[in-house]
Amino acid sequence: DVRPRLNQAFQAGLIQGIPLTSAGFSILVKIVSAETNQAVEKPARKQQQRSIVTQQKLLDAAIEAFSENGFKGTSTRDIAERAGVHHPLITYHFKNKDQLWRAAADKVFRDFRRSLAASLEDHREDPPKERMAFLIKAYVHYAKSQPALHKVMVQEASYPNPRLDWLIDTHLKPFFDATFQLLEELQTIGVAPPGNPRLLFNMIRLSTGGLLALGNELTKSSGIDVEKEETLDEIAEMVINVFLPGEPQLPA
Repeated sequence: DVRPRLNQAFQAGLIQGIPLTSAGFSILVKIVSAETNQAVEKPARKQQQRSIVTQQKLLDAAIEAFSENGFKGTSTRDIAERAGVHHPLITYHFKNKDQLWRAAADKVFRDFRRSLAASLEDHREDPPKERMAFLIKAYVHYAKSQPALHKVMVQEASYPNPRLDWLIDTHLKPFFDATFQLLEELQTIGVAPPGNPRLLFNMIRLSTGGLLALGNELTKSSGIDVEKEETLDEIAEMVINVFLPGEPQLPA
């Protein structure tokens, strides 16, 4: 019953000049109902915002933990502690450890694919060699910004498991297949060396990502600081020069 609310509204001077006819009463009901809905929606929005923040904290903590310790070596309690949230919230938001791993991996590799797709789109009018060169540069810079990209792969690729199968089918194969075709085109026009384009692609991938994954060791053993922007650019340029040494051969 909205009548008590209407009476309060009149007394407070919130609504005036509306006659208490049937039509006027309907207008007042809508006003009071709208106020009630807003009062209910505000706490709901705050709760939704808190939920989003909690999920993001858990995802960030999960990415860090899984990339460091692998799936088997990571506990949900460790993730909750890293995130600074109560342990039961993992079950509330992600049901179980496997679902949390998939959500974390999905974030890392979805952002990775978006980064490379953006590079291809930005340079779609460029010649094939330049297009591949920009793709390699985007690969290097994303791998540096998100170390979990290769750490998760190393952890999961060490033994057969359903998570690796899911990762390959969901994120890797769609991108890899497109890149194989681009490398075949580069081989055809004499830019890339002959040989299996799938092997060539993975040599490029591991020579960039592998270096970044070993950043701490490279700093101490070789004095290479992968934290520097110029080092990242040099890695990309050297990979391009080594694996894409030729220039396009025009048809005779």
